[in-house]
Amino acid sequence: MRESVFIKQNIARWRDYQRRLVNPSGETPDTLALMYTELTSDLAFSRTHFPDATITSMLNAMTLKLHNEIYSGHHEKWSRLWTFWTDEVPLAVYNNRKAMLSALAVFVFFLLVGIFSLYNDSDFARLILGEDYVDMTIENIKNGTPTNVYSSGPEAESFFFIMLNNLKVDVMSVTMGIFTPFATSLVIMYNAIMVGVFTFFFFQYGVFSEAFLAIMQHGTLEISTIVLSGGAGFVMGSGWLFPGTYSRMQAFRRKAKEGLKIALSIFPVTIVAAFIEGYLTRHTEFPTSFRVLVIVLSAAFIVFYYIVLPCIKGRKHRHHSTADE
Repeated sequence: MRESVFIKQNIARWRDYQRRLVNPSGETPDTLALMYTELTSDLAFSRTHFPDATITSMLNAMTLKLHNEIYSGHHEKWSRLWTFWTDEVPLAVYNNRKAMLSALAVFVFFLLVGIFSLYNDSDFARLILGEDYVDMTIENIKNGTPTNVYSSGPEAESFFFIMLNNLKVDVMSVTMGIFTPFATSLVIMYNAIMVGVFTFFFFQYGVFSEAFLAIMQHGTLEISTIVLSGGAGFVMGSGWLFPGTYSRMQAFRRKAKEGLKIALSIFPVTIVAAFIEGYLTRHTEFPTSFRVLVIVLSAAFIVFYYIVLPCIKGRKHRHHSTADE
């Protein structure tokens, strides 16, 4: 890339940063971190391709000033931890909303594939869920306890092993993004088909409404984490596919940081989902109102933290940037 093209593509953003760095105390920690990440990447690119250019010196000066502001001790560690959850994660979700929506689309598509496949072939459930699991579930349905599988084993032991398994799925979805989003799609595909087959299986046996209340107590969060971790994997992989003005390695590093932020926010949700499955789902004697409340609160959290809050933070950040121009 020629120096003139590099400058033309980024000059508006640099000028915006110069104006905002006149009074950096007015910026939130998350915006300073975002600016620093982008400037360091720009500086690395400029040093590689235009080491003696004026623009390289300018970027170096801006980056140094921002570095001193961030690491001067002015921002407390606890404040940074708070803003990570309240600002950085929602902003990362907003900036990568297309990747998150893509993960949702892939999940819904293969969920329908699982349902359609079982609808056309009753033995498909045995292929996906396993012979023993299907036979056990059919026996439970005959005995009037369709979700009795969640009652097996001690609560603490169930919680622990469920947590490990679900965290493994999350990590796999995210890290597979290193090999482009197509690898992450395979993880989403497998889990979406399984969810589709599992739910439609109960529908075929006429116990869907009863099973739904039990399953969705933990499933609301658990299914959400499958989609979210897949989206985080898509974010990481997008750096390879769409580097923009950066080298593929620089673009990957930028997107990897954002993907990891999203992933870190998912792990606590996965643990809570495992806790609900290990300790609450098994108790089918709990009032329907309680089980509905758990589902509603879980869904409300997902909608607020991963949809509403990112939109609020993203629009506020965009408005702040345009207002300074």
